[in-house]
Amino acid sequence: MSTESPEHPPLPDISSAAIEQGRVLFAGPCTFLRGVPTMDHLPPPGLPEVAFAGRSNVGKSSLINALTGRNTLARTSNTPGRTQELNFFQLGDEAASFILVDLPGYGYAKVSRSKVQAWTGTIRDYLRGRQPLQRVMVLVDSRHGLKDNDREIMKMLDDAAVSYQIVLTKLDKLKTPAQARIHKEVTQEARRFVACHPRVHATSSEKGIGIEGLRAELAAFASPKA
Repeated sequence: MSTESPEHPPLPDISSAAIEQGRVLFAGPCTFLRGVPTMDHLPPPGLPEVAFAGRSNVGKSSLINALTGRNTLARTSNTPGRTQELNFFQLGDEAASFILVDLPGYGYAKVSRSKVQAWTGTIRDYLRGRQPLQRVMVLVDSRHGLKDNDREIMKMLDDAAVSYQIVLTKLDKLKTPAQARIHKEVTQEARRFVACHPRVHATSSEKGIGIEGLRAELAAFASPKA
């Protein structure tokens, strides 16, 4: 029986075997493949892909670094809009592997409006038409909850029938009762979106909260090498 306080977000129902599978996968090789400025530069379809999307400064790069146990894999910055390309990483080895795609942040960037529009168009084209894409992890800052631009992306993914899942970030920035409250609110709203996975992960890159469970969730998409 879980001893987790009812004030905390509930622990995900993930088996110890899945946790171990995630640990082994993310402890293995992680290789940067390429940065993609436009759809013309996409790598050929191959391994399963999982994309990370979220508003600028949501903590996406920090979460990727926490998952992989590497401090510099994805660049972090206090300046919103730092990631300006679709960055492709291969995780795993000959036993199992998948592609993690770090998407440019949406909603705000200290660059020209035309460049923001170009990034947005590329992101949308990728999300709508990428055959190996298995799931999109939509990152949401725990302090702010779902915003209109998050809902816009989620509606677009619904319309395109692309599976996605919400990951709350920066959970440690909230007091314990607020952690459970935002998790409950986001989970309830997520049920209104048809392509959204019902499980909402609550994480903190700084404190390591929820990292094991998220690794296990992602490892399920890894494909054994033929």
